[in-house]
Amino acid sequence: MFDGESLNGWTSNEETPACFSIEEGAIKIQGGRAHLFYTGEVAQAKFKDFELTAKVKTTKGSNSGLYFHTAFQKDGWPKKGYECQINTSHKDPRKTGSLYAIQDIFPAPSKDGEWFDYRIKVEGKHILIQVDGVTQVDWTEPQNWAPPKNMQGRVLSEGTFCIQAHDPKSTVFIKAIQVKILDDNK
Repeated sequence: MFDGESLNGWTSNEETPACFSIEEGAIKIQGGRAHLFYTGEVAQAKFKDFELTAKVKTTKGSNSGLYFHTAFQKDGWPKKGYECQINTSHKDPRKTGSLYAIQDIFPAPSKDGEWFDYRIKVEGKHILIQVDGVTQVDWTEPQNWAPPKNMQGRVLSEGTFCIQAHDPKSTVFIKAIQVKILDDNK
């Protein structure tokens, strides 16, 4: 999904231009709020059941996120899909490994300045999030799920992935992004 050299297959909204660049084989996320959506050829950028892995490194006070089952939008926080939080020491109390506003993690299982393995697995209505092989979230979306207020799009369906640039003071790195498709329809 990510070649380590370019943003080919990824499309940024232009809410804050130039938040995403390449540095030493990783996507560098810095500069303000924007979102980088996967629009490449793998599964025509529509994923339902999958296992996504990546290596992530935060810097002090930084915040980001990985969305899944989302769709491109030109601005604002993604309205569709779930966010897997990336936050070791930012003031937001929801830390790395959180399924944002659904099942939150305190304190962070990660350390600023150190690479960690992030794994997100979705099968049917089940979501598993691991950091360095340790399960942080093991959650199943209930029948008749009622998402939190102002988050009506937080439902399992299908869609693409997106990387969040959160604010001007945040710098986060993501590399080695890979996906394994688990459903038989792709």
